Amino acid sequence: MDIASINLGKLEKATWSEVEYRNAELVVDFVQNIMNDHNFDYIREKFGKHKYKQHNQAMTDGLEGVLKTVSEFTKSFPDYMYDVKHIYVDGPNVILHSHATANKSHRGNPQKGLNIIDIWRVEDGEIMEHWDAVQPIHTFMRFYALISGGKFKNENTYF
Repeated sequence: MDIASINLGKLEKATWSEVEYRNAELVVDFVQNIMNDHNFDYIREKFGKHKYKQHNQAMTDGLEGVLKTVSEFTKSFPDYMYDVKHIYVDGPNVILHSHATANKSHRGNPQKGLNIIDIWRVEDGEIMEHWDAVQPIHTFMRFYALISGGKFKNENTYF
């Protein structure tokens, strides 16, 4: 499988402090391993020791909720790819703007896949919270979002 690699150096901003850079580096490591490499054992080992609050109510709260969701999705779409286009850091908050695609042939095509904004709150070198906004771009992904969504799986609000 052709795996995407997130180039933090290319996306880094000169205004980031040393702590902001480390926060971005931590989130990029998390995203690369869960979304592109699908290395779920690594994620459990490195990130599973702390409380992870999930604000996407379509996922079960905690790290296992996101792992279950991504694992199930990648079983149906093994070529799933998460291409980070922008990284913004404001203190403890790391924001990624990304283009996700489920099919290899859709990579790089801005008219296919999903437009995703992810926000993580990092505290003392640990990812503590996650929010996201997902916009399906083309008809199939809009249909998939419609049939797979709708049931709240945690009590955390989107805000």
